[in-house]
Order: sequence, then C-alpha cells, then structure tokens
Amino acid sequence: MDTPDSQIPDTAALFDDPTRQPLEIEPETRRGPVIFRWMTRGMEHTIAALLVALIVSVSANVVGRAVLNHSLPWADELARMLFIWLIFLGAAAAFARFEHIAVDILVRRLTPRAAYALYLFQHLVIAALMGIIVWGGALVVARASSRTAILNVPWNLINFSLILCAGFIATVALWRAYQSIRFIFSPDTAPPLNEGR
Repeated sequence: MDTPDSQIPDTAALFDDPTRQPLEIEPETRRGPVIFRWMTRGMEHTIAALLVALIVSVSANVVGRAVLNHSLPWADELARMLFIWLIFLGAAAAFARFEHIAVDILVRRLTPRAAYALYLFQHLVIAALMGIIVWGGALVVARASSRTAILNVPWNLINFSLILCAGFIATVALWRAYQSIRFIFSPDTAPPLNEGR
C-alpha cells in the first residue's frame, strides 16, 4: 500500500526544555562557564581513553584465556580500576550536559519562575548530597593505606575518582542554583519559554 510522502515531525522540541537551556553546559556552543566547559571536554577525552584502555585490558585477558590458555590476573584488576574511573567521570560529564535521566513532565508545565524555583531546590539538594559524598570520600582517602593485590596501585588513586566526581557535580549544581535564583528574580534575562519549539 502506497502512503503519501509526509513530513517527519521534529521531535527535538519534545526533548529540549527551553527553561533548562541556560543551565546547560555545552562546550560546542560555548554555553556555561569556561572552566566547566574545559573540564567537561577534558573528562570526555579522558573517558574515551579509559574506554579504549578498558577494551584492551579485557580483550588481552580474553585472548590470554582462549588462545594461550592462561589468564592474565593483572588485566582483570586493571579493568576494575578503569571501570571505576569510567563510571565516576561519566557521571560527572553527563551531569554537566544535563544527560542524566529525569522526569520533567512537571517542570515543563510550570511557569518560568516556578520552573527555576524547582531547579533551585533540585540543585541545592544535589549539592548537599555531593558535599556529603566528598566528605565521606575524604574520610576514606585519609584512612586508606592499602594497595591493590596484583598491580600494587594505592587504593586512594581509585578512591579519588569519587571525590573528583562529587566535587565537580556539587560545583556545577551550585552554579545552576545561582543561575536559577537570577532567573527567579529577573525572568526576563532567561530565554523565552517557547524558544526552539
């Protein structure tokens, strides 16, 4: 059955929230503070390098087992360490770009002031939670003196990924909270609500 050519609707308007745009960090469009853009770009390049190293490490162990009939214990330990760093750096980079999963049906229906008030509350909660994680991570780093079993890498090198990630997320959350306060008291400085729709 032939169907007439019809235009495919632009679904970007369904996913992009205009009230959130001034809170996003986009290195490509130079949106957000320059230090956050540089750090986000640096984390993304580091994530790519860690992913390649993780693939090489796991592949080396698979080849060792399948071809040489000999497991490489260091490869398994290295893969675990790389994966931990990959998780935390990925979480921080995703937070900077507003790419974590969120249910935004409520914030889309609010007026701009109410939406920014909700963003303010959300980011203050996030900053408080990340502050607790940084404090707990610092306690762990201060008390830990052990090393990994095979590669003899200090565990603090691995634990530092938690502090780095939580510190970055807390800083970005505080910046977003400040931006939200600005837009609550002067919504005319924020982009129009229907921009891009």
